Amino acid sequence: MFSICAAAQESPLTPALLTTPQVRGTVLAPNFRVASFGVTTSDEDNAAADASPDAPAGAEHQGLIKRSAKRIAADQKRLYLAPFEPHNLKWDAILLIGTGAFLAADRHIENNVSHSNFTAYQDTSNIAIAGLAGSLAGIYLYGFKTEHRHARETGEIELETLINTFLIYAPMQLIAGRQRPDEGNGHGDFLKHHALNTSFPGGHAMFTWAMASVLADEYPKPWARVLSYGAAFTVTFARFMARDHWSSDMFLGMGLGLAIAENTFHARCDPQFESQCKHHQWWWKPMKSDVQTGVQ
Repeated sequence: MFSICAAAQESPLTPALLTTPQVRGTVLAPNFRVASFGVTTSDEDNAAADASPDAPAGAEHQGLIKRSAKRIAADQKRLYLAPFEPHNLKWDAILLIGTGAFLAADRHIENNVSHSNFTAYQDTSNIAIAGLAGSLAGIYLYGFKTEHRHARETGEIELETLINTFLIYAPMQLIAGRQRPDEGNGHGDFLKHHALNTSFPGGHAMFTWAMASVLADEYPKPWARVLSYGAAFTVTFARFMARDHWSSDMFLGMGLGLAIAENTFHARCDPQFESQCKHHQWWWKPMKSDVQTGVQ
C-alpha cells in the first residue's frame, strides 16, 4: 500500500507536471492518473507504520500493546454483556440454579468425601494441568516457528482466553472471599478473605476448562476432545477430592471457564481453518458491536 507522497517520490518529474495540468476526469497530465495511487485512512497508515521495518522497535512494541489492550477491553465488554443477551438467559438460569443447588448441598457432599490420599489427588491434578498447558504451549511454539497459521491462532486465542478468564476470576475471588473446606468452622463461609487464592469460584476448574474448550474447538477431532476435556475433568475432580474446593466452587468454575472460552473463540477464530468456528455454539451469537467493528 503506497501513500501519495511515496508514489510521487518514485515517479520522476516530467515537463508535463511543471505545466498547468489538463483536468479531464481523473487525468491530470499524460500518464499521470489519480486512480493509480492507493488512498489510505489514518487507521491504515498507523497500522502500516507499526508494521514498517523502518519504524522504531519501541513504537512497534507500544502499538502492539495498545492494540492488545483494546482487544482485551472489547472482550471484557462483550463477556460482561453476554449474560444479558436474550438467547443466553436460559443458560444463565441453568448455571445459577445449579450453583445454588450445589451451595445448598455443599456440606452434605463434603461430609461424604474421603479424607485420605490428598497428596495423590493433588499430584494427579498437577500432572493433568501441566499436560494440558504444555500441549497448548507446544502448539503455539510450533505455529510461531513454522508460521503455521492454524497452530498460531490456537496459541493466540488460548492466551487471550486465559487473560479474559483471569480478569473475571480475580474480582469474583476478591468479592466472594470464601473459606475452603478445611478452613474456619468448615462451613465454607463467604466474605472471610481479601485475596485471590480463595475457594469460590474454583480457579483450577475455571482455567482448565477454558484451555480445554479452546483446544477442542480448534481441533474438533474425537480424540482431541477426549484428551482435552478428560484432562479438565481430571483436574476438577482431583482438586475437589483433595478438599481444596467445595462442589459449588467447581461447578461454577467449570461453567464460567467454558462460557468465556467459547465466547472468545467464536469472536476471534478464522472460519477458513478446520475448526468449530463456522458452528456457533448456543452461548455465543455475534453482538451488534461485533458486527460494527468487523468481529466475526
